[in-house]
Amino acid sequence: MPTTPIFWKNKTVDIEYQWVNEERIDSPIIVFLHEGLGSISLWRDFPLNLCKELGVRGLVYSRPAYGWSTPRGVKEIWQNDFMHQQAMDVLPKVLEALQVKEPVWILGHSDGGSIALLAASHHPHLVNGIILMAPHIFVENLTISSIEVAKQQYLHGDLKGKLAKYHQDVDSAFWGWNDIWLNADFKHWNIVQEISSIQCPLLAIQGFEDPYGTMAQIDGIKEVVSQASLVKIPNCGHSPHREQPIIVQKAVKDFLQLHEALI
Repeated sequence: MPTTPIFWKNKTVDIEYQWVNEERIDSPIIVFLHEGLGSISLWRDFPLNLCKELGVRGLVYSRPAYGWSTPRGVKEIWQNDFMHQQAMDVLPKVLEALQVKEPVWILGHSDGGSIALLAASHHPHLVNGIILMAPHIFVENLTISSIEVAKQQYLHGDLKGKLAKYHQDVDSAFWGWNDIWLNADFKHWNIVQEISSIQCPLLAIQGFEDPYGTMAQIDGIKEVVSQASLVKIPNCGHSPHREQPIIVQKAVKDFLQLHEALI
């Protein structure tokens, strides 16, 4: 995958990125923001399949510390505002580096969904609308319990081996995510009021069997962002695009057509 440099946290980091369906040069752009342990490759073929179905372009990138983007520094510890930094600093710099001049649609999964919410709140001029899958707007006990399980699977099970093929530095990706989510201070993280300023179209998708979050997450979004549309999927866990791709694809297509993003 190609990389593009951005200046972040007083240093230059390389960002792994990929354009999909890029021949549709006059179509809307969807930017895909991966989950807390994700990367370009962990999206698999979902961005390409979705963009071809919709007739749009897609931009997928691995955030710093993930995939083949620059790993975390040896002494770099993420703070409670790590998702704010991604939304308010990294995302705009990636768009600038790749010469994306028009507002984009953002599709974010899990942490990527939270980053999409923050981007729409703080940089409304960059965002046409947002599509969220299993986003977080506050910390639930269920989430913490599942992340603690993931830690044990990484230390004593096969999770590290499974993730290693998707990241050049798997410890950089895993511990950056796991350490901050299990930090006692992070239990107070909450962006509910912060996202109440969002004016753009919003679609939020959640599975009923998600071990990392309940319907309280997207119901909470609807309470403060009145134009939000919700899709609640039975027999679906934390990755709706992998577990129920047909439902997700239809929901996204209907949403974009409703807001005239698709001709």
